[in-house]
Amino acid sequence: MAQETPALFLSQVERFYPQADAPLEVLRKADFALWPGEVVALVAPSGTGKSTLLHVAGLLEKPDGGEVFVGGLATTKLDDKGRTRLRRTEIGFVYQFHHLLPEFTALENVVLPQRIRGLDRDVAEERAAELLSFLGLGQRLDHLPGELSGGEQQRVAIGRAVANGPRLLLADEPTGNLDPQTAQHVFGTLIALARASGLAALIATHNLDLARKMDRQVTIREGLVVPLA
Repeated sequence: MAQETPALFLSQVERFYPQADAPLEVLRKADFALWPGEVVALVAPSGTGKSTLLHVAGLLEKPDGGEVFVGGLATTKLDDKGRTRLRRTEIGFVYQFHHLLPEFTALENVVLPQRIRGLDRDVAEERAAELLSFLGLGQRLDHLPGELSGGEQQRVAIGRAVANGPRLLLADEPTGNLDPQTAQHVFGTLIALARASGLAALIATHNLDLARKMDRQVTIREGLVVPLA
């Protein structure tokens, strides 16, 4: 593993927000490496910087110091177009709420990001169908989100997130809106997908049972990313 390039590497990352009296320092020279095929749980209480870390790692926010490497590429000096291009091709996002387009079928929701990237429709539809079948939704391709269960909707969201073959998946409480049994199923499909594709995943969760099933667990303490005790 030491000879591989990390899918994500945060080096001495700092992030703070202005306040009336003094800046609020959320990340303080934080270091973190995530390797291809590795699934890591981020377990941190609200207010400790969990979302900030995901936003910085996903190039949605620029750090105030340090560097963010995606697949070995330094990103902090990229312009907005470069960051958008990298997010589109290298990073997938899954949130607690699926945010599927309600007027599009499951298949069309997964086709869309590929079409935005420039893939031909036939190629995009074939890949979308393969992904959704892998996620156990092969019989639900033509269903609208409103016709799917919560767990099915979230699996479509996972398929959409990885449709462009990113090297990195960032998920913020992806099973937080699901009942425990459905959460286990959705999480299992996500893990299987990462294992099968070499995808690296950082998954924020409050569910310790799910966190323990990942390769390792980290938290944020005093602005640093550290192993969960």
